[in-house]
Amino acid sequence: MDNFLPGQIFTTSASLIDSVDRKLLVVLRDGRKLIGVLRSFDQFANLVLQDTIERIYVGDAYGDIPRGIFIIRGENVVLLGEIDLDKEDELPLRQVPVEEILLAQREEMEARQKREKLKNKLLHDQGFSVDFTETDLY
Repeated sequence: MDNFLPGQIFTTSASLIDSVDRKLLVVLRDGRKLIGVLRSFDQFANLVLQDTIERIYVGDAYGDIPRGIFIIRGENVVLLGEIDLDKEDELPLRQVPVEEILLAQREEMEARQKREKLKNKLLHDQGFSVDFTETDLY
């Protein structure tokens, strides 16, 4: 924030001004992780990322899906951080092809759903009320 008065702290979208033209990691409300160069933003913290990739993590592996120019509505951003370009290549993870990571992600999701279903059944059998959000109609 070199352009602002010393001691002045911005908690609005104006704080993004130092991040323009830098490579960022953006975590969205739906859990997706996007990596791209911030090109623009507005007063609502809507973002425009260039050369964007969607990175999917499963265990100690990750896969990248190229997305190109990406416009993100500000209310969907959970976390935004600058990527250290010096440390970016030193990831303790292995990169795998997109098809392989998507398959692993699907298997992980199915296993999680199976565990959740078993947990809910055990809780229900012991008399606990289990939240069934899929069948809840209100």
